[in-house]
Amino acid sequence: MFPHPRCPPRQAAVPGRPGHQQHLIAQIRSWTPQTQAQAGDEVSRAVNRGLVWLDDSGMETADQPNVPPVFGPGDGNLANYLWDGSEVRVVDFEDSGVSDRGFELAEITEHVASWVDQPLDIETFLEQFEWTAAESLRLKDCRRLLALVWLFLLSFDKGDKPRNPPGTAERQAGRLLKLLN
Repeated sequence: MFPHPRCPPRQAAVPGRPGHQQHLIAQIRSWTPQTQAQAGDEVSRAVNRGLVWLDDSGMETADQPNVPPVFGPGDGNLANYLWDGSEVRVVDFEDSGVSDRGFELAEITEHVASWVDQPLDIETFLEQFEWTAAESLRLKDCRRLLALVWLFLLSFDKGDKPRNPPGTAERQAGRLLKLLN
């Protein structure tokens, strides 16, 4: 598909990645009634704060962020990034497409895999990148948005075979509240 394995395609020829900002906001809106009916106090409090933030954020009406586009892999699961001691290789492009650095790095930092078992040092990780003022603001908003998405997802993780350890949704509620402060 690409002329060289390390050379991404021209962005004009690549569609936007699935699950980007507007899609996630629409998904949150569809999940809201269902989640509020079954969430515990801590999770409900964080969901409500997140929804107030979302209403005031302007993210629902923003068409294009004022940041350069990039080719993004679209899945922040750390298992999709292989480190060989000198290079990181991305191994999953199922949800890839045009995105922006703030969104893609928020996808990594807020993914449950970055903190539930072996925590990623998020601050040190993000310090490896040079940020413009616009990208810094974008990263902050995207981290909040994706933390809210993960709070919804984790609040649904109940029943006889949960995918995550008990209390993970409550921990995510605390993570979101910290990002909102």
